[in-house]
Amino acid sequence: MAPPSSARQQTVTVDGRTLRLSNLDKVLYPATGTTKADVLAYYAAVAPHLIRHAGHRPVTRKRWVHGVGTPDEPGQVFFQKNIDDNAPSWVPRNAIQHKDHVNVYPMVNDLATLTWLGQIAAIEIHVPQWRFGADGAKGNPDRLVLDLDPGDGAGIAECAEVARLARPILQDMGLEPYPVTSGSKGIHLYCALDGGQTSEQVSAVAHELARALEADHPDLAVSDMKKALRSGKVLVDWSQNNANKTTVSPYSLRGRFQPTVAAPRTWEELDDEDLGHLDYHEVMQRVESLGDVLAPATTSVDAGGDDEAGGNAAPSDRLSTYRAMRDATKTPEPVPDAVGPPGGNSFVIQEHHARRLHYDFRLERDGVLVSWAIPKGPPLTPSKNHLAVQTEDHPLDYGSFEGTIPKGEYGGGDVAIWDAGTYELEKWRDGKEVICTLHGKPDGGLARGGTAIRRYALINTGGGANGKSNWLIHLMKDQPAEAQQGSHASPTGDEEGEAGQEPGSGTGSRTGQETAGSVARDAGSARTSDSPSRHAEAARPPAGVRASGAGVIRPMLATLGSEHGIADPDEWAYEMKWDGVRCIATVRDGRVTLASRNGIDTTVTYPEIGDLGEYLSADSAVLDGEIVALNGKGRPDFGLLQTRMKLTHTAEIAAARRTTPVRLMLFDLLELDGNDLTGLEYCQRRELLEKAVDEAEDGHIQVPPALDATLEEAVEASRQLGLEGIMAKRLSSDYQPGARSSSWVKIKHVHTQEVVVVGWRPGKGSRTAKVGSLLVAVPDGVDLRYVGRVGSGLTERDLAEVGARLRKLARKTAPLDDVPNADASDAHWVRPALVGEVQYSEHTGSGRLRHPVWRGWRPDKTPSDVVVEL
Repeated sequence: MAPPSSARQQTVTVDGRTLRLSNLDKVLYPATGTTKADVLAYYAAVAPHLIRHAGHRPVTRKRWVHGVGTPDEPGQVFFQKNIDDNAPSWVPRNAIQHKDHVNVYPMVNDLATLTWLGQIAAIEIHVPQWRFGADGAKGNPDRLVLDLDPGDGAGIAECAEVARLARPILQDMGLEPYPVTSGSKGIHLYCALDGGQTSEQVSAVAHELARALEADHPDLAVSDMKKALRSGKVLVDWSQNNANKTTVSPYSLRGRFQPTVAAPRTWEELDDEDLGHLDYHEVMQRVESLGDVLAPATTSVDAGGDDEAGGNAAPSDRLSTYRAMRDATKTPEPVPDAVGPPGGNSFVIQEHHARRLHYDFRLERDGVLVSWAIPKGPPLTPSKNHLAVQTEDHPLDYGSFEGTIPKGEYGGGDVAIWDAGTYELEKWRDGKEVICTLHGKPDGGLARGGTAIRRYALINTGGGANGKSNWLIHLMKDQPAEAQQGSHASPTGDEEGEAGQEPGSGTGSRTGQETAGSVARDAGSARTSDSPSRHAEAARPPAGVRASGAGVIRPMLATLGSEHGIADPDEWAYEMKWDGVRCIATVRDGRVTLASRNGIDTTVTYPEIGDLGEYLSADSAVLDGEIVALNGKGRPDFGLLQTRMKLTHTAEIAAARRTTPVRLMLFDLLELDGNDLTGLEYCQRRELLEKAVDEAEDGHIQVPPALDATLEEAVEASRQLGLEGIMAKRLSSDYQPGARSSSWVKIKHVHTQEVVVVGWRPGKGSRTAKVGSLLVAVPDGVDLRYVGRVGSGLTERDLAEVGARLRKLARKTAPLDDVPNADASDAHWVRPALVGEVQYSEHTGSGRLRHPVWRGWRPDKTPSDVVVEL
């Protein structure tokens, strides 16, 4: 399968799987013009060889959604471990149980999966040195890897020399090494193993080998990771054999500025004085003529999953994740070897007293029980939706399971059947939507709510923690005629209220098919059920985001923090921090309105954002984001944005739009089609946002993805991209309009502070009649506290413009008491009404800002908005 590079979008069938390929002409490598179609064609050409070395292993991906960029404008990279929530259901996957969470990884076992990875711009594929076993557990490593990484002053020639020195040592150990030029800087050596040693044992051997090379050749090789010891030498990185470490897969593309490849080589090639890294064109030609020269370094696995060496066969059914999380010798739960027969329609709801009481909702589908954990149980009234977290598929035998899972085992606690029976399927869209009618027992849990027959919808709302997927479960308003509604308590004992039909809705028909959109509207009406008119309510801003007594929507605000202040990093999402101005965008009746953080209408200031409605899949929405201007290196530039923020005349705005266009970076969704979403969790709102907005091809409307990275990786990625920092957002947090919440934390690389201008001092020499520096302060309770004066960063144009503004605000006395005499002696005081922003190195012992540099005015903020950021 090789999609033509001329096509922008097409639907293809690969290995019997249907995929939609889009943006095929998007350039992923600007230096060479290499497009997504070229990447897909390359991976199709090398697929059998790449799968041989990467298949049946957990895959960590590095994605460059907008391309790798150039040296001056590097592209944004995202590290991704857990499988995407919207990944096709046929993508093979398996789980790894950690101490306190589970990660679910995709596996590159087939061309269809490799094509899907190419479609989502997962350019680099990284895998460990072990495969999953037949039971879904980690196998022993089937290969040893040495990563020869050159330090400063060394290069690929020195790596080749170390490789030649390592070869006879490995051969004396009965191992035959095969070289791979990494496509980045160094060389990897692979040796096939029989699977008889653990990762710890293999790592220990590799470590000793690295030490031996260092001892024999101290001027060339080093085994210590410290960068200070690596100058002019080659690091023999033995740590890649750790079970938790990954190495870029042979035949994977690299996210370098040139489309290089981790390319298997021959030893003869390593002797070539012109040895270099290969690009994807060269590798395609090699595999056509030479095949896979690395094949002996990895024990092959056939399509059926049978390992020639035994012991490392990969699971190929939907229960592999389930098996990986359970030990059949320790739990009474059923752990079958295969999925059951397809075609059944059973359901079960189990009451599960684990760490927290919850209810497990399971529907039979294709030989397994598709499962959700519902903390509050299935709702028994349409007026409330409950969260449902999709979990791993369970075996059919689990439908009759009751008993005690031992403490310490996954899901430890008591399990009892709350209700069970059959279901009628109305709609099933994998990973998106399920609508069905349950037929429970007359004495089951559903009947306690008034009837044993209930029609439910499950709607996917987005990604949750640990690779799981969040849904809403909703009791449909239109119920079957035989379902008699009543007023009863929920499974958890919470009073749900009347569960009957709305007036005039009818009791037995299903006319007017309900969809995901109608369920969202039902959710919105539930939140505003005390309103006299649902339609009147939809015409106003959502109740949860209206400011008291006004129609102004106030955005949620973050607190300043640090990496060390995030107590549970896995419970947070990480986004880039954009150096711009906050914007609440409202789309209603085809009209777009933009408002600043303090409610000022900025719609006319940024006319290029006026087409936002064209990229929205709904009729109306309220969105939260940041307006930014990019400099020549593609980075947000607050100073550049200043040229747009102050303009009011149409002609000036039109001219500035051509020279300094702006972009709207959207990161939250507060309302959709009249429904208040502020009560949903962050991860649910993000998923809805990504589904609701299509990004503009020129990038002026974007939904930058949350970083699929650890906290440390996110901070480092931001620093490498030259951005201001990151935003950490708690996955479970709701949206708190107008509040400054500890659930959102900004982590910055540089110190910035919003300040209130309280006066100015004249310049020297020819500038004695002009503004030379500004005197600035920050709030201190109800008063202001002086923090210093700033002149650096103020251009001549800035000083000329600000002079007129300051003179209009002139006052005779200082608006604060703690200005030192040296600064106050020739000061001109002003009414504290203007807000600006400065960058500084640190605070002095007296609380002043050391080395402040002016960044620009903040017309979007008032003095009451300024917060001290220590």
